[in-house]
Amino acid sequence: MLDGLLDALASLPRVSTYLVLMVLSALENVFPPVPADTAVALGAFLARRGQISVVPLALLCWVANTGTAAAMYAFARTHGPAFFRNGWGRKIMSPGVMASLEEAYGRWGTAGIFVSRFFPGVRAAVTPFAGVAGLGPARALVPAAVASAIWYALLAFVGYQVAENWDAVKSLVADTNRTLGIGAMILTAVATLWIWRRSHRRGDE
Repeated sequence: MLDGLLDALASLPRVSTYLVLMVLSALENVFPPVPADTAVALGAFLARRGQISVVPLALLCWVANTGTAAAMYAFARTHGPAFFRNGWGRKIMSPGVMASLEEAYGRWGTAGIFVSRFFPGVRAAVTPFAGVAGLGPARALVPAAVASAIWYALLAFVGYQVAENWDAVKSLVADTNRTLGIGAMILTAVATLWIWRRSHRRGDE
């Protein structure tokens, strides 16, 4: 599939290539399985071949990804609290869990968002839940944007350095995401356990 996508991108005009990679980067925050990291690696490979430029690639993909993260945050902040306090939302997330989530973001929101934005899967969820928890835009979006900038710059740089060999690029992205995926599962398990214990403690009180 990746080889087919690479061939398709290689046949596009330069502007269209940037647009496709931007769309893939943007969609990650709406549909997490979209391989945004791979999109940047694809772009780095094409940049090495001289078909696009690596700096605009990293910048445009970062702008697209940060833009949808901000949009999901704004949507969740506007509609999330009411949804989770009524009807089906209340069954999905009880008031105790909601209060524990707000407490967690109040304590570790900025640092937690920054760290979580490096982990696949988790990175798409942290800004919407920050909106649900009522975290302010500066505390939610600035660390998310900074972390994404670092991550995309690193992906583009490393991908460009090893881009003489497409198999090496694929292997690098796969190995990195596998390692970070394990970290994401551990991080999610720890956060879920903390929120569960806090919510049950509130229920006992």
